[in-house]
Formats: sequence, structure tokens, C-alpha cells
Amino acid sequence: MDFIEYSDADMMMLSLARILSRDLREALLRRDRALFAVPGGTTPGPVFDMLSAVDIDWDRVDVVPGDERWLPEDHPRSNAGQLRARLLRGKASAAHLLRLWRDLPPEEGAARAAADLAPLLPIDVALVGMGSDMHTASMFPGAPELALALANDAPVIVPITAPDAPEPRVTMSARVLKDAFALHVLIVGAEKREALERAQKLSPTEAPINALLSRASVHWAP
Repeated sequence: MDFIEYSDADMMMLSLARILSRDLREALLRRDRALFAVPGGTTPGPVFDMLSAVDIDWDRVDVVPGDERWLPEDHPRSNAGQLRARLLRGKASAAHLLRLWRDLPPEEGAARAAADLAPLLPIDVALVGMGSDMHTASMFPGAPELALALANDAPVIVPITAPDAPEPRVTMSARVLKDAFALHVLIVGAEKREALERAQKLSPTEAPINALLSRASVHWAP
């Protein structure tokens, strides 16, 4: 794990946007299209705002949520909808959004999404977050499907039950995320840093983020 500490969140967001844009440009030198996996939520919003204004060959970039609530894109809790609002605008509007949600039951929809995504793997650039419960993407401690999502032979996309969540979810499996050429974790605040330090002493079953840390650059600001 490469741990990068910043003096404040604004500096971190700016630096991370620069790092991600560099990683995407390097990916586009390796192959015709780059696969960029990103989280939902509000924390990465400033990074997306800055990235959307960067000169990259966005028409050669496929953007995919690392996980998704099983909701249509026009729902306010949809990760795909949040990405379209914050990242896929300005210059980045030329990028192609790969939605995980299908108008199907989660198990069938996850299989369809995985079939579409598999030919594009491995991920070139992945950004994930971490909750104070040490979950990442939608791999939650205590989820009945967590062992499958953590398995070395896990499917590309796993339907998963988030504790106390009002809707089903799907998530990229740990093996898919940690196989990314560049993997970045974004966390903010003392509580998240304490959770990260705790996670390193626990198994991935107890702390799913620990399934990724050996391959990750972790970006933290107070």
C-alpha cells in the first residue's frame, strides 16, 4: 500500500484529479480504449468536476461504476446518474458510460452487465472509496454474498445485499478491482483513517477494503 497524506481536502482533490488524468493518458497509450471504474457518492464529486474539464481523448474512455444500487439512472440514488451529473459533462461528456443496472432482476442483470464488461477488462484506472465500516464498492462486512465477492474466482459482477439498505446492489468483485493497472482509494477525515488502520489488522471478510490495499495508493486528507 502506498499511503499519501495531504494537508487538506482541496489539495488532495486537485492532486488526485491530476494523477487520474495522467493514468488515463498512459492507458490510452497502451490500448485503443481505457476502462475507468469510479465510485458513486458525494466524496469524489470535486475530483470529477476537475476531471470533466481536462483534455483527454474522452471519446476513447469507458466509464463504469464500481458498484450500483439496483435503481434506474434517473433515480437520485443511482451511481450512474450521479456520474453523468458530475463527471460526464464538459469535455468528459464524450466518454461512454457503461451502466450496470438493467431492467431485470439483480441476478440476471448482473450477469448481463458482467458479459458486457468482461471483454473490456482489465480495468485501466480504478477509484474506490471506503466507509467507516471498512466496506468498499458494495462489499459490506456481514453481507451474505461477501465471500463470493472476495473469492479468487468470483464473477465480474456480484449481486449483493447491503445491510440496512433499501434496495439491492451489485458490485465489482475484489479480484476485478485489484487487477486494475492503477488503483486509488480516496478517504477523508480522522474516522476514515482510523478505520483504514484498523482494516489492515483484519481479514477481508471483516474489512473488505483490505482485499485491495496491497495493490492500492491510498489518498487521505483530514
